[in-house]
Amino acid sequence: MSEISRRKLITGGIAVAAGASAVAVAVKLAQRHGLIPPDAGVFYGPGETLTYAAQRLLNRHAMAREFSRDQISANPFANEVDPLGDEFKHLQAANFVDWKVTVDGMAARPTTFSLAEIKSFPTNSQITMIGCEEGWTYIAEWTGVPLSYILDRVGALPQVRYVVYRSFQHGWWESIDMADALHPQTVLATGMNGSELPVPFGGPVRLRVPRQLGYKSIKYINHLTLTDNPKPFGKGGTGGSASDAGYAWYAGI
Repeated sequence: MSEISRRKLITGGIAVAAGASAVAVAVKLAQRHGLIPPDAGVFYGPGETLTYAAQRLLNRHAMAREFSRDQISANPFANEVDPLGDEFKHLQAANFVDWKVTVDGMAARPTTFSLAEIKSFPTNSQITMIGCEEGWTYIAEWTGVPLSYILDRVGALPQVRYVVYRSFQHGWWESIDMADALHPQTVLATGMNGSELPVPFGGPVRLRVPRQLGYKSIKYINHLTLTDNPKPFGKGGTGGSASDAGYAWYAGI
């Protein structure tokens, strides 16, 4: 090995060591501030912890970009889902009059809401982009009840740190921290582009989390649980079905 090659190897090793040291310091800082994501223990955990902690310390109240009405996508893409079964078909045939969303866990007033009740609550609209980790995006207007209103309605307890939300679609669930749960753009969406939320796009109810990638905005919401720890949910203990499958729990954009 030449002297130049040896020098490059040593220099590169020092740089890697310095980078690893910096990540370790950052993780300790995140621990001090209580900013450890549920998937911190997986292979990519230190990097995920660094990303999540940096976002929360620097951009906790940042807003997702909103667009003008003339920028709404003419042909939005509805990614396919597995068949939802006969029970869903019966609910759909009856215009979802029997659709329920249960909110439980660390709440003073656990409640099951009908779709009509949810639609009677104060709503807001936003024109935001939904982006998939597979590369596709589209812009749409979403109308729904702020999740913060629902949390207030059921009396979320002070110790709540996460909202776990589950889909009618078997096996699909995710969780978000309170920074996103209380964010004004996070809504239980029941409308899209001025009409009822179409079934292919998650109707009758979809949780829209515009500050994160599309897999955090899961479709067909029927259950919310308020908790201080999402790890007991699911099989992998990482805070969501996507992160159990190897994606990052925090998918901020």
